[in-house]
Amino acid sequence: MRLVQTGPAIGLLAQLVILVALDESVGLTGFGWVVGMTCGLITNAALTGGLERHADHDADDDAAHRGGGGLGPADRVTLTRATLAGAVAALTADSFGRPAPVTALVALTVIALILDAVDGWVARRTETASPLGAQFDMEVDAFLILVLSVYVTRSSGVWVLAIGAARYLLLAAGWLLPWLSESVPPRYWRKVVAAIQGIVLTFAMADVLPRLWADAALAAALALLTESFGRDIWGLWRCRRVEPGPLARGTAMSEPHGNYELSARRGREVPRWS
Repeated sequence: MRLVQTGPAIGLLAQLVILVALDESVGLTGFGWVVGMTCGLITNAALTGGLERHADHDADDDAAHRGGGGLGPADRVTLTRATLAGAVAALTADSFGRPAPVTALVALTVIALILDAVDGWVARRTETASPLGAQFDMEVDAFLILVLSVYVTRSSGVWVLAIGAARYLLLAAGWLLPWLSESVPPRYWRKVVAAIQGIVLTFAMADVLPRLWADAALAAALALLTESFGRDIWGLWRCRRVEPGPLARGTAMSEPHGNYELSARRGREVPRWS
């Protein structure tokens, strides 16, 4: 258990260190400190819980591939990104009460976006990819995009929040419509669209483009995001409408079954995704 908790604790300490550094260099208000430390505490609690559940679910595989239940190499990169996202959130909170240190905001965001490509490469290189790592990576991406969209509302309007809020609205809808909470298969285009959101929001935050061009780029990014989410929702809807089928006993993976895949975990037939 101590090994499981070490990584998240180091991440919380790193969050404190980067906030102290920001306070000394550009200054932080009390509100900025509260937001930054809240981000660190939530990351610590969520990651600790995820690691414990992951270790309990498959202890042998965890020990073989993740060094006895701790964070893998790629997870440490993602934790660094989470720390940077917390710092960006702190500066964004400050920006509503005083002029924002745009240079610091852009620098932290660019590093976080670059590391988004690094953690996937590290996971493949070290063969330490895991469902927990993928989920952690996705949540950090979503949070950073939400924070950036909050900042950009200052110049482009509240409609930009749709970019950052899209994933969280879908999660909320899943409480009312459980079929929206089903897992979806990996799709490279989904990663491309997520990267585009971060890049476009960073350019808008840096204010290096004429306002009309920046708003047009943001609108295009939102359109791509809508298409990507729409495709996933349509696929989930198609799966939902299929009548329950027989349970595939004695297997732990989905197998081809006519025009459908037989899901052993769900015990029902679902349409194949394209």
